[in-house]
Amino acid sequence: MSERSAVAGAVDHRRTSRGGSVLIAGLVVDALGNGLFLPLSLVYFTRLTDIPLALLGVLISVGNVLTLPIPVFAGALVDRFGAVPLVVGAQLLQAAGFLAYAYVRTPVPVFLAMTAAAIGVRFFWSAIFTAITDYADGRPGGRLTKDDWYAWANMTRTAGLGVGGLVTGLVVGADRTGAYHLVAYATAGCFFAAAAAIGLCVRAPRPRAHDEPAGGYRALLRDRPFLGLTGLNTICAMTSMMLGLALPTFVASGLHGPGWLTAALLSGNTVLVSLATAPLVRRVAGARRTRVLVGALLVWAAWALLLAALRPGSLLVLVPLLAVGTLLFTVAESLHAPTSMALAAAVAPAATRGRYLASFQYSFTLAGIVAPTFFATLFGVHRALPWLALAVLDVATAAAFTRLERALPRAALRS
Repeated sequence: MSERSAVAGAVDHRRTSRGGSVLIAGLVVDALGNGLFLPLSLVYFTRLTDIPLALLGVLISVGNVLTLPIPVFAGALVDRFGAVPLVVGAQLLQAAGFLAYAYVRTPVPVFLAMTAAAIGVRFFWSAIFTAITDYADGRPGGRLTKDDWYAWANMTRTAGLGVGGLVTGLVVGADRTGAYHLVAYATAGCFFAAAAAIGLCVRAPRPRAHDEPAGGYRALLRDRPFLGLTGLNTICAMTSMMLGLALPTFVASGLHGPGWLTAALLSGNTVLVSLATAPLVRRVAGARRTRVLVGALLVWAAWALLLAALRPGSLLVLVPLLAVGTLLFTVAESLHAPTSMALAAAVAPAATRGRYLASFQYSFTLAGIVAPTFFATLFGVHRALPWLALAVLDVATAAAFTRLERALPRAALRS
């Protein structure tokens, strides 16, 4: 790939972007909706329907499997029609799915409502990063770089998820049918509001690429540096999931710690990510993006080694060490999320950016599939083994990034 293909492409300055603050606010409301319902993913239907838990699990799994090809189609649609319309459509589809949750009671309608919401989620994640990139490209000379926009998006979404989860915990504490319905209606309302705000107020014109061959997915599959970036990001994504996925089990079963400890650590992580991501990204703005990712991986490796060294003991020892470890994880997470997306966007040719960034999401999808089995299998052998293996993977991935850097366009390495 030439360096020229990594540049965003020329923008028609007569059609510059607008509505950046609305875009960020829309992401907050969208995340609030996700946060409201996420803690109820299974509990909601076990409380309000007679569907067995095992069957519910199958319905959710089948619905998610059916959505796996969606990024391929979504990327092509983004390149043809722009990202903002797909973001709005995805939010409307999620709103319709969650609104249906208040009325469905039997397996087939429940499956259809779940699948509609899952399809909306896939379309959203396949389009939102292209929308942010297009918006940033449509603000030539703006104060914020793409890395900054991704950082603000990450901060606000994390805050929205945290607040939504807290509200749901308070509302559903009474365990009443009306409270569950209220959460479903509120979730649908959040997605409708976010779609209306973004659809009416946000404009992110597609970049106009000069001398840029289209190529489509055939060109993408021949782009070995991008495929390498996506593969390496799978390890980063898997590591980023380990705090929420593995820490509760590790603290409870591996360290015999109290439940409040895990809740405190996860809450601290949420607050810090919500406050610190943008300042951290601004701090490393002059560094190569690949080096920032290498640094994040090494910090993650240090976190994993710290957890591997822990053993059951006094809370006076465990609490400070786990707090330090969570702080290390949070720094790495805050650096990785915006920097990895900014690098993928910079590497992507302007003409097929939608396809590239939608395909990049498969690194997170694959990580989500692998991470539970990775942790559960190794933890079953010894409490330290998953952390040791994760540290080795992170260090190896950091080394691989230093090699990949030579193959990436130089213009894509810095913000």
